[in-house]
Amino acid sequence: MKEEKDPQIEREKFVNAFNTTMVKIWQEQITMLGVIDTGALLRSPKPIRTQADGRFIEISLSQAFKEYGLWQNYGTGKEIPRGNNGDIGRERKRKKKPWFSRKYYASVMNLRDFLSENMAKEFVGVVAKALDDRFLRYNH
Repeated sequence: MKEEKDPQIEREKFVNAFNTTMVKIWQEQITMLGVIDTGALLRSPKPIRTQADGRFIEISLSQAFKEYGLWQNYGTGKEIPRGNNGDIGRERKRKKKPWFSRKYYASVMNLRDFLSENMAKEFVGVVAKALDDRFLRYNH
């Protein structure tokens, strides 16, 4: 007989691995785009402690990185003064370097799909047990 895996433990492992993977994806993208001057941005992505209820049904995930990464993503910088619409009468030196990549988005969708499938299986098991006369008779 096939041993059943604990869905809660599976969710916890997946969520923690997801958080670590997101940091790696950001670092890969920063490296690939060459957004490295001092290395501060490359070192800045960090996983922040995962918060979850005891069953890993309600989960809060976050990562942190230097704000400079946003400006790289938007392609803005020193040559465009604040409040300017971006047309300063000369060619822009900075180019957008989108480091929120397709790989990042795909990983988020993977997390969504995993959690929906995992929780659905657990829910079906709960309902099946609730309707099973033998389970009710011997466990209550």
